[in-house]
Amino acid sequence: MSDILDLILVPLMEVFHKLGAFLPNLLAMLVILIVGITAARLLRAVLVRFLKAIKFDAWADRMGVTSLLRKGDVWAKPSIALGAIFLWVLIIVVLMAALSALRIAAIDNLVAQFFAYLPRAFSAMLILVIGSVLAGFLSRAVLIAAVNSGFHYARLLAEGIRLLLTVLIFAMVLEELKVAPGIVLAAFSIIFGGIVAALAISFGVGGIDAAKRMIERETVEKSEGAAKDDIEHI
Repeated sequence: MSDILDLILVPLMEVFHKLGAFLPNLLAMLVILIVGITAARLLRAVLVRFLKAIKFDAWADRMGVTSLLRKGDVWAKPSIALGAIFLWVLIIVVLMAALSALRIAAIDNLVAQFFAYLPRAFSAMLILVIGSVLAGFLSRAVLIAAVNSGFHYARLLAEGIRLLLTVLIFAMVLEELKVAPGIVLAAFSIIFGGIVAALAISFGVGGIDAAKRMIERETVEKSEGAAKDDIEHI
């Protein structure tokens, strides 16, 4: 009879012992979550107020960030959007820290991999943001220069430049994140080459009339110059 009781009570005692050792870790996780999320919300509010104080939304409008957000179906102000991104990044960090408080080997390994990957994700985000701003700036510069030069396909050229730079930026981001680098390289080569070929064909076909007018104008100028020389010789 005592053997049967031992078979029942010993596992139960081990479970209660492990549960007693685990409860402080669980309590620490809950405290980290509550305090961390509250602090993250306060920091988000401070960041949004700071961005509004330095007129970040107006700067984003000038640099084309707002229009980029609108194209991505994000209708919040840039300061609010940046605050939301900042909040979720902090929440993820707090969640990883809270999970590490459980002292479980598998979770500790996952948390270590996450924090090792975090700098790569941050640099990829920087590449995406800075590259998008530069793409918009260069596209507008090309559009203004082409319009001032009287080019009939100025908007098409500007959008083509933006598309090429966008493809290049996304390829750089995926390469930085190490997301299937072989597939990314092959897809980038195909897409980039296809866009360049399409632009070359479209500009070649669309530029026939312009080239014809230039040749005719040059021919007329040469003819007028030859006629003037003949008159002077007479």
